[in-house]
Amino acid sequence: MSEVRADYDGAWKEGVEQYFEAFLAFFFPEIQAEIDWPRGYEFLDQELQQLMRESEVGKQFVDKLIKVWLNDGKETWLLVHLEIQSQVDTNFAKRMFSYHYRIFDRYNQEVVSLAILGDNQANWRPQEYSYERWGCRLSLQFPVVKLLDYEARWLELEQSDSPFAVLVMAHLRTQATTQDLAGRLRWKLSLIKRMYELGYSRDKIFQLFDLIDRLMALPPDLDLDFKAELKRFEAEQEMKYVSSIERIGIAEGIQQSIATVLKTRFQDIPPQLVEQLNQIYDREQLNYLLEKAITTESIVEFQQQLSQDNTEI
Repeated sequence: MSEVRADYDGAWKEGVEQYFEAFLAFFFPEIQAEIDWPRGYEFLDQELQQLMRESEVGKQFVDKLIKVWLNDGKETWLLVHLEIQSQVDTNFAKRMFSYHYRIFDRYNQEVVSLAILGDNQANWRPQEYSYERWGCRLSLQFPVVKLLDYEARWLELEQSDSPFAVLVMAHLRTQATTQDLAGRLRWKLSLIKRMYELGYSRDKIFQLFDLIDRLMALPPDLDLDFKAELKRFEAEQEMKYVSSIERIGIAEGIQQSIATVLKTRFQDIPPQLVEQLNQIYDREQLNYLLEKAITTESIVEFQQQLSQDNTEI
């Protein structure tokens, strides 16, 4: 059975956007306790993207820049670095320093850099970048969370009602089933059923379902098995809400519309293109691809756009 590509970055970025306070409370509670939450916070993603373009430091690894206020009334800038890496990167600490300094230089405000390490190498734990020569020393130390450490805290994850407990479980089981997609299917069903059984609200299940689905990607045949089993489970439980089925139905409707437009315009479309479309459930991305299907000059151009979008996720 072929390997499928899990959207680690997309799921984590979306999770932080939806549950920023819960993110800090789960991973960095000492930081969460010092923020003036009633005053609100602001994501500065556009400003950050512009800053990184101007910096000319290569690939962007900074995901989020959030403006917050402290309980003492002092304003600060909080940089949350959430690149979920699947392998060791020897330049990671240097990039953390580079982005930290550029943000400080631009805004002249205190910066706190944080990192989530989602790779599978237990001993890789970069937490500092420094150099020293002739009495001149520079050093940046930054807090990190190693997701692999939660394997030993699985019971704690199961007992937590934080959305990030679910996300960490999904991340770890996605990583563990890279070569066992049938096992991934079982874990995916188990995690989603658990949310129903715990009585999560409709909105919370809807949001977390989307995150889990982006992480725990399945090939088309197993994805069909997953949908069938989930629908059976929801019918048996007589659920008051069927957010997963609704979401699947909406996405499948857009997928079908894209395929219909392409067939109408170009007659024949490659089966692998259809398979790629059928693995996408993000409504924003699907709507964007529907627009492209209407305006693209050729099937080849559309395939290139589709491959580019999947690479950038």
